[in-house]
Amino acid sequence: MRQNFDKAGGPARHRGKLGDFTADRRVLLLIGMAFVVGSGGAAAAWLLIKLIAFVTNLVWFGRIGVENTPLAETTRGALWMVLAPAVGGLVIGLMARYGSEKIRGHGIPEAIEAILIGGSRMQPKVAVLKPLSSAISIGSGGPFGAEGPIIMTGGAIGSLFAQCFHLTAAERKTLLVAGAAAGMTAIFGTPIAAVLLAVELLLFEWKPRSFLPVVAAAVISAVWRPFLFDKGPLFPFDAHPVLPWWGIAAAIVVGVVAGLQSGLMTRLLYAAEDLFDHVPLHWMWWPALGGLAVGLGGVIDPHALGVGYDVIADLLSGHATASEVTRLLLVKSAIWLIALASGTSGGVLAPLLILGGSAGWLEGQMLPGGASYWALIGMAAMMGGTMRSPLTGVMFAIELTGNVDMLLPLLAATGAAHAVTVLLLKRSILTEKIARRGQHITREYSIDPFELLRVSEVMVKRVDTLPVTMPVDDAVAFFSADADRHKSYPVVTADGRLAGMVARADVLRWRTEGEHQATTLDDFISDTSTVSTYPDEVLARAADLMVSADLGRIPVVDRNSQRVVGLIARKDLLRIRSVVRAQEQDRKAYFMREKAA
Repeated sequence: MRQNFDKAGGPARHRGKLGDFTADRRVLLLIGMAFVVGSGGAAAAWLLIKLIAFVTNLVWFGRIGVENTPLAETTRGALWMVLAPAVGGLVIGLMARYGSEKIRGHGIPEAIEAILIGGSRMQPKVAVLKPLSSAISIGSGGPFGAEGPIIMTGGAIGSLFAQCFHLTAAERKTLLVAGAAAGMTAIFGTPIAAVLLAVELLLFEWKPRSFLPVVAAAVISAVWRPFLFDKGPLFPFDAHPVLPWWGIAAAIVVGVVAGLQSGLMTRLLYAAEDLFDHVPLHWMWWPALGGLAVGLGGVIDPHALGVGYDVIADLLSGHATASEVTRLLLVKSAIWLIALASGTSGGVLAPLLILGGSAGWLEGQMLPGGASYWALIGMAAMMGGTMRSPLTGVMFAIELTGNVDMLLPLLAATGAAHAVTVLLLKRSILTEKIARRGQHITREYSIDPFELLRVSEVMVKRVDTLPVTMPVDDAVAFFSADADRHKSYPVVTADGRLAGMVARADVLRWRTEGEHQATTLDDFISDTSTVSTYPDEVLARAADLMVSADLGRIPVVDRNSQRVVGLIARKDLLRIRSVVRAQEQDRKAYFMREKAA
């Protein structure tokens, strides 16, 4: 049997033009879908904020309403302060056990897991139970932010919408992340930071196919935001202090401190999780135990309870004292770690801003520029270091405050915090949870070397071939004479043009078909025999061709003459890994070598 030939001797198949990007017109469809998902993410963010306010008013003020009121203004007694978070934790435990375990945790690791493991498919009940459980957790006093739950909820909306259409797993991932970015944009008014968070944390790639729809979702969410929330930056901050020449060095020091703080908090969190694993109770009860710790902390400092956006505003406006900030830092750290380790529902971003801002505020007592200035730098550094997303931390701080003049010190601080955390810890606070479930995640993006190399750089140029006129019985003898021969060989015409491939399996079949042994190879070339590639083809395409055709070796033919000029095998592809490894590890000083010579 013969397949249809294309002009280079290979089977008729699509060979798209090479380019910097692989996006096609289908990205326009994804962008259109992203507008729908982005609108849904913005609506979900509005609903979550209202749910939190509703639970807060009901639990702490005994009224029905959705206005935002700081928990510190409650007149409830100490007993209620202790019991309310515990009851809220018990409700969440019941919801997780009898509803969905996916609502446990702060949302971002669960979104990452859905992307990498679950084919970007989320269950409909997660989209309902996650915001509801987070509203109960935060509204009853949990020291969490709303961003993690809305990332999970927005992602669920994008995933559910994508599952209504015939899309690939990669396209579902794009819409899942688009929903997450839209939700974060609506909550904080930070579309650029939301897109950067998607790139640095959720997409695990940077391609137009995924980047552009995420941008579209963030933009439409930002357009909806003034109709759903207040206009302008969430925490306006227009300080412009004149720093001395060593101001950037001070920012680096603040970043290093934030990195050490981040590493300490990460280790303490998972140490607390290990302690909960030894509690002789079903995990359903753990959030209630965490809630008791939250309540006790609330008795010491009520400002440590709830989302704490008012606390962030106080840190940036200077309306705080050293004793208040110190107490807030200690109490918030303790109750946040215990509550999060208990498996309740809530986000990490707002608490990280408070913890980093408090440390930066205290450091600012000894630095020029004012405590509020360094509080903002501490917030960005803590976020960038803990989440291992330094660019997100920088843009998040700028968009939250509307103060672009702080770009350089923010970049220096978050870069320093990022350096400390990646050197101290192999996993972040977000990925350690996933690693403990047996999944490995890498956060380092690089170009696939298969996309840069050509087939000619890897192929074997001296190729053993068989003539198309060889009798089948001679071919049987050829393969039977030496067991170490390759599994397949190119078959060529008299002028060297590829006719096909003959494999050892073909010979075994022919041996059982004795009536055909007097014929030549030209009549018995297998159906896969015409698969070939070109010397100037990108190596990645050749590898994809080998996988799709399930071949261990494919011939390389000249585009014009169609003659066999080489052969590429699986072992040649595996050798690329050793080349990349050598580039990463082999160190040479070329100028020193020249001097020695």
